[in-house]
Amino acid sequence: MADVSFPPTLDTPVPRPAQRPKRLSANRTIAALGLREMITSYGRSPGGWLWAIIEPAAAIALLAFAFSLAFRAPPLGSSFALFYATGFLPYMLFHDISQKVATSIRFSRPLLNFGAVSYLDTLIARFLLNLLTHLLVIALVLTALLYVARSNAYVDARLLFLALAASSALAAGVGTLNCYLFTAFPAWERLWAIALRPLFIISGVVFLFEDVPAAYQTLLAANPLFHVTGLMRAAIYPTYEPTYINLWFVFGVAVGTSVLGMLCLDKFHDELIHK
Repeated sequence: MADVSFPPTLDTPVPRPAQRPKRLSANRTIAALGLREMITSYGRSPGGWLWAIIEPAAAIALLAFAFSLAFRAPPLGSSFALFYATGFLPYMLFHDISQKVATSIRFSRPLLNFGAVSYLDTLIARFLLNLLTHLLVIALVLTALLYVARSNAYVDARLLFLALAASSALAAGVGTLNCYLFTAFPAWERLWAIALRPLFIISGVVFLFEDVPAAYQTLLAANPLFHVTGLMRAAIYPTYEPTYINLWFVFGVAVGTSVLGMLCLDKFHDELIHK
């Protein structure tokens, strides 16, 4: 006897077309935003990605040359360039990524106005692209400097990873909080730009914590970037053992600023986008 099929009734569930997972859509959005960021930042200038390497290399060379005229040897090791690189590279990672993340809403406002992407997509895309760029630059510059310095020093990969992770976490946290503050209070962006200038000095880029008078060490220890710099140097110089480093403090600041920034953005993002 032939099978007879009946049309679906009200009680018969009708199969629905498969829906694309939301996470897949978000991943594609973040990838597209990253590509847009890449083209905007590196595709419109002669040299493109080369400038990402040339700029920090030139800054380190200038620091090394200037301080070699005043001092016979760096505070650690024998290479001025390598010493200043261990302070400059993690600082620039924090500085550049935090600034990029802080201007995410402004950079992608045309897309946010039409609801094509979420503010979280823009934060993640800018963070990931600039993080990968800086990690590549750090790997190339450190490798070149270690080779030129003929250094046989053992690089502690664990400490190096912790230093870069701490700097990245701080960049994400401060950048997320500033993403709200820059947009809600434009005057704060100017004040922050002023604050970044002395931050370069008080983050230990050009000196060691131990060389500072004891009366000022407590103040310097309140700067989480100083802990990152010390950890970076401990990874490159095996004989350097900084005792002031507190990673709980560093990651606590990173998490605290991230949570506060996300709470503010989640509550006020519609107002900020249309401001």
